[in-house]
Amino acid sequence: MKNIRAQIETKKYVFAFVITAVVFFSALLISNIFSRNRIAEVKSIEDKIAMDILSSETQFALLKESSCKSIDHGGTAFSEELGVLAARLSYMEEKLGDNDEEVIGLKKYYSLLQIKDYLLVEQVRQKCGVKPLTIIYFYSNLGDCEDCKREGYVLTKLREEFPELRIYSFDYNLDLSAVKTMRSIQGVKNKLPALIIWDENYYGFKTAEDIEKIIPQLKRIRAEREKEEATKSATSSKN
Repeated sequence: MKNIRAQIETKKYVFAFVITAVVFFSALLISNIFSRNRIAEVKSIEDKIAMDILSSETQFALLKESSCKSIDHGGTAFSEELGVLAARLSYMEEKLGDNDEEVIGLKKYYSLLQIKDYLLVEQVRQKCGVKPLTIIYFYSNLGDCEDCKREGYVLTKLREEFPELRIYSFDYNLDLSAVKTMRSIQGVKNKLPALIIWDENYYGFKTAEDIEKIIPQLKRIRAEREKEEATKSATSSKN
């Protein structure tokens, strides 16, 4: 009788061990599959960003050699590429986190491209006598800026509505000498979010309405577009 009970107990332990092993290895297999898919997804995004960066740098070199007649004073040519890069970097930040080495490396490269574009705009302004619409935005991802994420949403919305508006976003704490120099030249204090609009520094959260008051040209651009749309609608209805 004791032998039978011992055999039953042994079978129970063996059965429990087998189930535990199956569950463990199944979870490990699923985890490996998810990890491989995640790595493949991130690698794909990195490849796209690398191609965008190469395209943007080439475009920058071409624009730098252009005459005033051939340069798009609206500011949409190079900044559209930067907008694509910004969206992809935001996606990678969400997937890998702000402290991921690859994300930080790409953010540094993106910041350098933004500074290149800013210098190009300055050259165009001096060479062609135009006054481009630009905003330089400093933020923090260290958890010490509650309004930075909200400000980012506002600026993204403005960028989408006004392609003429150039918005340069920099991580205040990014360990990159060019960004530190930019911060120093603009005289930016550690009171974030910080916006630099036409050499004036503005601190604290700003709504879209606040920014439109600082840049009244945005309202005029919207009014002109609404007028054009109304004219098109009236013309199409007559036809």
